[in-house]
Amino acid sequence: MQNLIRVISNSAEETESLGFKVGSILKRYKVPQTVYLFGDLGTGKTVFIKGLAKAYGINPREVGSASFVIIAEYDTSPPFYHIDLYRVEGTEALDSLGIWEYIESEGVTAIEWAERIEEIPSEGVKVCLKFIEEKSREITIEGIDEKDWHNL
Repeated sequence: MQNLIRVISNSAEETESLGFKVGSILKRYKVPQTVYLFGDLGTGKTVFIKGLAKAYGINPREVGSASFVIIAEYDTSPPFYHIDLYRVEGTEALDSLGIWEYIESEGVTAIEWAERIEEIPSEGVKVCLKFIEEKSREITIEGIDEKDWHNL
């Protein structure tokens, strides 16, 4: 049963570990998989994606904020895509990026600033990061089977 999973992270390392745990679970699911990340600037979206990517064999040091690149592609099996919509506004801009092709691809797509997508598909994993204190974050995860979460 998919429920809302709520976790408190007290460090970047914990946030990265949570991303790794989500990635490890998603590897068991069929592709395509899309992870939509929501949160203010500095809440740890890229750090979470570093952990997610690590689960697919990508060195976390290779994963940076894609704000200037917008889309980073990693040659893994399945393919891993990191999309950062921070500098993208409007449906036309999203369409011109080909974002829907990535979402529907036979890979794993992680999207930062997902709130810029007007209509988020109901499938996929939604991760929301919120500040609690300077180093603490509340992270909610929706779209992961709770049984899988507790059995990993």
